Amino acid sequence: MNTLKDAAVGSTVTVKKLNGEGALKRRLMDMGFTTGCSVYIRKVAPLGDPVEVTIRGYELSVRKDDAQLIDIA
Repeated sequence: MNTLKDAAVGSTVTVKKLNGEGALKRRLMDMGFTTGCSVYIRKVAPLGDPVEVTIRGYELSVRKDDAQLIDIA
């Protein structure tokens, strides 16, 4: 399964599923990551953490550990 952490820079992906439970899953949903949402991968920091994305019209940086919980299509 591909995750947001593995997505290539410059690609647009669709959120397929959020893994994680409780407060962590709620925090990802509050940031705008919901099933079916489009996410554009803007850039990745030199050491791979964090990943900068554009989602729902705004820019967001996501830690590698959190990006690994977001399955994409």
